[in-house]
Amino acid sequence: MTLSFRPISGLFGTALLLTAAWPATADEIEDTITTALEAYQAGDVAGAKSEIDYVAQLLSQKQAESLMTVLPAPFDGWSQEAKAGEAAAGMAMFGGGLSAGADYRKNGHNVEIQLLADSPMMAAMMAMFANPAMAGAAGGKLKRLAGQKVIETQDGEIQAMVHNRFMVQITGSAPIEDKEAYFNAIDFDTLSTF
Repeated sequence: MTLSFRPISGLFGTALLLTAAWPATADEIEDTITTALEAYQAGDVAGAKSEIDYVAQLLSQKQAESLMTVLPAPFDGWSQEAKAGEAAAGMAMFGGGLSAGADYRKNGHNVEIQLLADSPMMAAMMAMFANPAMAGAAGGKLKRLAGQKVIETQDGEIQAMVHNRFMVQITGSAPIEDKEAYFNAIDFDTLSTF
């Protein structure tokens, strides 16, 4: 008997490789990959593609959850509300990518951190960081925090492009010193390996 193998490629091949590499315990991702494989084997290419697209969304959610780990823990006296799900859902409007965020509160003031990764909308922001004159024209000033170039706007926002892949935006009603302290507490070392 002669065995022959065809190369695995495309989304379907990726799904098969993910199935082989996934732990033995079943979860929604593994179940969906299995459903996609069954649909493909039954000749339902549209159904298989739909399931693979869903798996891609679930994997993006998992990545967004891991992105949350670089956000700082709340400082003493502050509370924190994570916003991974809300942020990830909103990224579709900007052409995709990953997003994670958190809102920190103390004494009626807040600091909100938003991280965006791999979004097509970031190309315009990168141009601003590459050209200090553009930042000045937009009413912001360039400075360094935690070794990163940031723009502080007249409204008291902090924006930064990190590792040419991540946009960090910090807003809120808290004083700029609190926003800077939270920016400095982001785990940029872990972010560089993401």
